[in-house]
Amino acid sequence: MELYFQWFDLLGIAVFAISGTLAAWRKQMDGFGVIVLASVTAIGGGTLRDLILDVPVIWLKNDSFFYAIFTATALTILLVRKRLTIPNNTLQIADALGLAFFVVMGTQKALDHGTSTMVAIMLGTMSGVCGGMIRDVLCREIPLVFRGELYAVTCIFGGLVYTGLLSLGVDKMPAMFAGMLALLLLRLAAIRWHLTIPVFSRSGKIDP
Repeated sequence: MELYFQWFDLLGIAVFAISGTLAAWRKQMDGFGVIVLASVTAIGGGTLRDLILDVPVIWLKNDSFFYAIFTATALTILLVRKRLTIPNNTLQIADALGLAFFVVMGTQKALDHGTSTMVAIMLGTMSGVCGGMIRDVLCREIPLVFRGELYAVTCIFGGLVYTGLLSLGVDKMPAMFAGMLALLLLRLAAIRWHLTIPVFSRSGKIDP
């Protein structure tokens, strides 16, 4: 089981690194900027989660996370250089995949350290969104989680599906896949059909 968890972590790291690399490409950053943006996107949320849980930060004694970041970054750069354009929603899809992996894994790690279900879902959501928030801030953009799209809501939904299935006695692995799939499908639906939550307009009113 631990081996599966490690692979999920590495997949989440790689997908978020791709997301950060694509954002750096869009902003025309240099090589150092690409590595920084890929890294903070990949490990920023997990780092903050571990600091709050007061446990060793996951990447301090595990070089494989950085190998995953560098490999994903290099492959993304090679693919980008072979294409003149990248579809606008590619970054969002890569981000959605990263969310699916990190939110459920972060929720489980919080549960492993004795938090309540509600706190676990909050920390799982933080694992998924905080790296992307740092990425967007460094790119001088309003973080995606604050733009009205269904983003953090999808993380909470995925965490609820996962913990709900656990409470019903479902084994961890099927519950994980179900939570990840539920989150991913809802996030992709939000991207495809522009599903949003109400936001404040400049007039002070709330727009639907």
